[in-house]
Amino acid sequence: MKAGIVGLPNVGKSTLFNCLSNAKAQSANFPFCTIEPNIGVVNVPDPRLQKLEELVNPERVLPATVEIVDIAGLVKGASKGEGLGNQFLANIRETDAILHVLRCFDNDNIVHVDGKINPISDKETIDMELQLKDLETVDKKLDKVKRAAKTGNKDAQKEEAILLKIKAGLEAGISVRALEFSEEDYDDFVKPSQFITDKPVMYVCNVDEGSAVSGNAYVEKVKEAVKDEAAEVIILAVGTEADINELDDYEERQMFLADIGLDEPGSSKLIRSAYKLLNQQTYFTAGVKEVRAWTIDVGATAPQAAGVIHTDFEKGFIRAEVIAYDDYVQFGSEAKVKEAGKMRVEGKNYVVKDGDVMHFLFNV
Repeated sequence: MKAGIVGLPNVGKSTLFNCLSNAKAQSANFPFCTIEPNIGVVNVPDPRLQKLEELVNPERVLPATVEIVDIAGLVKGASKGEGLGNQFLANIRETDAILHVLRCFDNDNIVHVDGKINPISDKETIDMELQLKDLETVDKKLDKVKRAAKTGNKDAQKEEAILLKIKAGLEAGISVRALEFSEEDYDDFVKPSQFITDKPVMYVCNVDEGSAVSGNAYVEKVKEAVKDEAAEVIILAVGTEADINELDDYEERQMFLADIGLDEPGSSKLIRSAYKLLNQQTYFTAGVKEVRAWTIDVGATAPQAAGVIHTDFEKGFIRAEVIAYDDYVQFGSEAKVKEAGKMRVEGKNYVVKDGDVMHFLFNV
């Protein structure tokens, strides 16, 4: 699962990517410094993993990860191939969620592609280009579906009605994710089309250091503009995060954070939020060899969770031994949890809960 960082040129995308991944994507004060999408595999900060490490004292610890993609900056006309438009749109189509970076700071030394600071206008520019691309997709599908609908095909007629609804929405500047469909219609007709504006989105307001805690007037405008989108808004002083990232000493980092009023890097919160945006959650395995966080979709069953470790675990699944994370911490070890009668045995229909500590029995 990948989350793509998008935005106009020079809003802080590559600097944010560097903060998140510790990779060194070129970050320069001119448009299109990111030509090929840079991909970083980012550890998901999780204090529960640290606690399990303290209790188990394993040989190694492996956190959950999420893929972040830094995508070239988009400009007006991208849907018609302007700038790096076609490449941008192809790259974003391959991601599962969007981290939309908006410039919410003043700095005369960093040029803005439109010559003015207006995050709402920036947002609308990208929304419009993505909506125009989705309109192309709708029109192509409608050409095919209309022919089948005219023959009396009921499914085609239903799909035509839904596509016309999407077309009307896009033409009115409404993204697919903001339109309402029944669960059945969405699964049958909307989801398979993989509309770009149907991807879940999180707005990252890139602010100056003084606005890192509470935001500023630009951020308030963004919150007001997206209040009907059911999208999360995160405040991040990306330049400051980059400075913190350069410090090797943990204590120095903590002091820097405390000075600006933060208890953890904003990038840590963003990574966790991106993980949730991708509809992911974590379960743990805990033993003396390793303590490990495993990534699964929200709603995954025990056999599906086992399959993340190895496909044989899913094929030959017999049962799962499950300990709630809070019980593991309360009693301090697997043995004491068993003594207290808090370990559960679950079958194939068990839906895994975030934070479950699990052990699988299987036979192939």
